[in-house]
Amino acid sequence: MKLNKVDEAVVAALKPIGKELAMQEIADVTGQPEKKVFKSLKKLFENEMIDSCARKYRLLTDKPPAKKDDAEAPE
Repeated sequence: MKLNKVDEAVVAALKPIGKELAMQEIADVTGQPEKKVFKSLKKLFENEMIDSCARKYRLLTDKPPAKKDDAEAPE
């Protein structure tokens, strides 16, 4: 998965914080519009790079990004 500028900004915002941030807080830190931040969070969540709990987001550092090619084949 390739990260664009907004994705990189979101990851950079979540990395040093060490706590969960709301979408508005991430938008404030990155200086990006909420709509772009939302799309980036969705992309990062689908690729298992971030986790969400009660509309707060945090970076997952304990495992690498998931690859779409790793889907289980039906038996």
